[in-house]
Amino acid sequence: MQTATQRGLVPVKFALDTNASRFTVQAFATGMLSTFGHNPKIAIRDYDGEIQFAPDSYENAVVRVTVRTSAMEVQDEMSNDDRKKLEQTMYDALEVQRFPTAVYETRQITVQKQSEDMLLAQATGTLSFHGVTQTQSVNARVTRLGTMLRLSGDFSLRQSDYGIKPVSFAGGALRLKDELKFAFELVARMQEEASA
Repeated sequence: MQTATQRGLVPVKFALDTNASRFTVQAFATGMLSTFGHNPKIAIRDYDGEIQFAPDSYENAVVRVTVRTSAMEVQDEMSNDDRKKLEQTMYDALEVQRFPTAVYETRQITVQKQSEDMLLAQATGTLSFHGVTQTQSVNARVTRLGTMLRLSGDFSLRQSDYGIKPVSFAGGALRLKDELKFAFELVARMQEEASA
């Protein structure tokens, strides 16, 4: 089967506008002290990505997102000291010096058109995180607004699948559960073709 590029169609390319986007991780507390603890919400601050597909068809769409693991901030109300301790513990668990990026790349995307400008996309791809690569599915609602795409959705993963030991405090009396829930509201803008 020929790809759009092989048939002479130049793919349309969009780049993520991280200033207009939100990407967060929700962690959940467990353990004896969990009723007093937070379910930390973490903002992913440094990432980029691109989306490309055949014009007007979304055929052979490809999405690639790269996250810098050392740029995450706890958003919860807590003292600066507690926030810094939690962020440092998180960076230690993620081994950010050894594994500075996490990369998601789609392998297959199927779309269902909801209206002229909106569709539901189901993506299957690979997530390379903490030195481990696993298959990861993501569902997203995609709205096309001229030269802009708006994508929203969420997905979950288990830290243990990536060899990450969930963070714990107070001698284990307060721990974070294995499962993390990621949510995204992403804006991508069409890229001008480079002149020949």
